[in-house]
Amino acid sequence: MLSLPAVLTHAQATACLAAQMTQLRAQAGAVVEVDASRLVQFDSSALAVLLAFRREALVLGKGFAVKALPVRLASLAALYGVAELLPG
Repeated sequence: MLSLPAVLTHAQATACLAAQMTQLRAQAGAVVEVDASRLVQFDSSALAVLLAFRREALVLGKGFAVKALPVRLASLAALYGVAELLPG
């Protein structure tokens, strides 16, 4: 399972993607899961990272799920119209 850091803003997004994309590709199983429970400080870049993980999972023929998405980030996803792309 991938795990998001406590802080994921524009400044950390590229490093987060680079650090975890290799792990995502190596993950066994039919579903790529991302644990967002540690996430406390974020901006819309966190959504971009999650959507990039989702795209890669779909390219690999896998499902995608996010666990413990913070309420504020879920609200932001709804505002941007992408909430349905980040299933729990």
